[in-house]
Amino acid sequence: MSALTKSLLLFALNLLDAQLTIIWVRSGVATEGNGLMARVLEAGNAPFFLTKFVIGAAVAYLLYRFSALAVARRGMRFVLGLYLALMLVHAATGLSAVHMIGSGALVAYVARLPQALLAILS
Repeated sequence: MSALTKSLLLFALNLLDAQLTIIWVRSGVATEGNGLMARVLEAGNAPFFLTKFVIGAAVAYLLYRFSALAVARRGMRFVLGLYLALMLVHAATGLSAVHMIGSGALVAYVARLPQALLAILS
């Protein structure tokens, strides 16, 4: 997969994350896990989405622009892995919201995946 394709995928996953977060939080199904972004979301959907858009675009562009550097390539793999894990959390949240799965152990386990991944890597 080319660096451009990976950057576009990262940007698309970031936007999908923003939209799903707004849906889950506003419907009362979940809360925003990032304290700083939770405060931005309290200010409204538009500031939250715009912040996610700008940060996501900047990160995707920088990782693409410097994709010749090994650190940027590793960074891209890392953030794509995080976002794919986050998409599992969103899927579990959605399944829980429509009562296809219980809100117990499975959802809690999937919700802890990103933190567990970060703990392993730090």
